[in-house]
Amino acid sequence: MDKKNTISIIVASDNHYAILIAALLKSIDVNHHTEEHIDFYIIDDGISAKFKRQLMGVVASERISIKWIDANTMVPEGFSIPIDNSAFPRTTYLRVFSPYVLDKELERLIYLDVDTIVQGDISGLWHTPLGNNVIAAAIDVGKTLDCAWGGVPNFAELGLTADTKYFNAGVLLIDLVKWRRDDISAKVVKALHDHKRHVRLADQYGLNVVLANRWEVLDPRWNWFAFADHDQPFLVHFLDVKPIFTTYHSHEKWRSEFFRYLALTPWKDFKPINGNRRVFRKAYNKIKKRLMKLIGA
Repeated sequence: MDKKNTISIIVASDNHYAILIAALLKSIDVNHHTEEHIDFYIIDDGISAKFKRQLMGVVASERISIKWIDANTMVPEGFSIPIDNSAFPRTTYLRVFSPYVLDKELERLIYLDVDTIVQGDISGLWHTPLGNNVIAAAIDVGKTLDCAWGGVPNFAELGLTADTKYFNAGVLLIDLVKWRRDDISAKVVKALHDHKRHVRLADQYGLNVVLANRWEVLDPRWNWFAFADHDQPFLVHFLDVKPIFTTYHSHEKWRSEFFRYLALTPWKDFKPINGNRRVFRKAYNKIKKRLMKLIGA
């Protein structure tokens, strides 16, 4: 396979949210019209064998190759994922290490949260110029580091200004050469450990600390948040309650789009799950982290 004419995409999921991958993958397939082959890497954090077998038939392998990466091989020796106070699962942090589990000859990578669907040709994101920057990302809902509910609360002690732009880490175009050269993964993990009492929104905090003023601002249509309306976004991101739950409350048309893609997969008869399961899962994640802190894991 010609790596120079191949788009590399990586996602990460546990079994709880794996069905989101099906709609995302099909949305990429349906809207990809340029000649590049796509390598679609999935960091597998406990996804069932049955799901994996079914997913392999969602796309034609001559157009999109599905490649699995065991989550247990992601974290290099000597590194540890910080135990924060959030409800985010371990899976969230694995994107930080993704540049190191792919072929060294790869120079670019697109990271996507699984709670996204692609409405335009992913080739447009792939060919976005990065200039001298390490990544390209879209400005987050919070906009700047001093946002009240996310951001980087200790921006001043880090030598950053309140109005420094703050990005959403759910869609990233990564220059792998610069990332590896500058050892970004190690720096992000160090920032998360050193400033753990300030960490909000998991590794998004560390990424914004380490890459402050070193990122290209994406067209917001490449990370359009599902609570907002738009005529033609390139990618829709379900930041809040996912469309697989009965308690979904973002724009209805984006849920309809999600299920339009899902209907083209083996999960066409899927019915939304009771929203209480989402609440229980978040509570489980928090309790698990507290126990890990108590036993010093």
